[in-house]
Amino acid sequence: MSTTAELQKIASQVRRDIVRMVHAVNSGHPGGSLGCTDYIVALYFNAMNVKADQWSMDGVNEDLFFLSNGHISPVWYSVLSRKGFFPVAELATFRKLDSRLQGHPTTHEGLPGIRVASGSLGQGLSVALGAAQAKKLNNDPSLVYTLHGDGELQEGQIWEAAMYAAHHKIDNIISAIDVNGQQIDGPTEKVMNLGNLRMKWEAFGWDVMEMEGNDMQAVVDGLAKAKSMTGKGKPVMILMTTSMGKGVDFMEGTHKWHGVAPNDAELANALGQLEETLGDY
Repeated sequence: MSTTAELQKIASQVRRDIVRMVHAVNSGHPGGSLGCTDYIVALYFNAMNVKADQWSMDGVNEDLFFLSNGHISPVWYSVLSRKGFFPVAELATFRKLDSRLQGHPTTHEGLPGIRVASGSLGQGLSVALGAAQAKKLNNDPSLVYTLHGDGELQEGQIWEAAMYAAHHKIDNIISAIDVNGQQIDGPTEKVMNLGNLRMKWEAFGWDVMEMEGNDMQAVVDGLAKAKSMTGKGKPVMILMTTSMGKGVDFMEGTHKWHGVAPNDAELANALGQLEETLGDY
């Protein structure tokens, strides 16, 4: 496990990786990736039991993570590489022909750490629940984690999966929603207002907690609390408040950086705000 200060340094480097990857190919999704950096860093370097050097698709006796909003692949790829799943230098191949690091995570390239193709929104929770149920059937005490965008909750399959999880008492899953209030076409409240998410998830039979997603200590403490809530007959949901584009001032809090790459000047500006802590690839 890493200290909070160590996690903050890793997060700074991951944010540098994100803007550089997207800039290099003038394509990708920096906004949500930057906003979720603290969470995914804390997950892999503190909360989850994962063994990069013993990667296997089945993940027996190991915690699993499913990224449902797969378009924020830059942050996941960066964290996986920094955790040792594959060489950091491979980040330079992001979204290029024949690369294992496609714009949305896929499995046929055989990239360690990736267990399901994702990015078709709404599907990740269903897949993760199958994995969690398999662990329970196999008496595997490990946990399953998922991450979703708040706009993704406009997909009906999410709510079918939510009912399934509660009905079957799948209590070895911790799901999180990136509540940044933004989606590709604008603020979620204007595209399709989500209402009171806590009340919704509780009504669907989940144990719900809330946390600040861009404060590393709050994320560490929140994940620890979520783990303490597992095994009690209900699935666990974290409502995580973040700012899209966190860490780069001109990208923060707007849907305009959902899927737009920075130009040369904007990249230089962004990198000037982010400390290089582990060495750029």
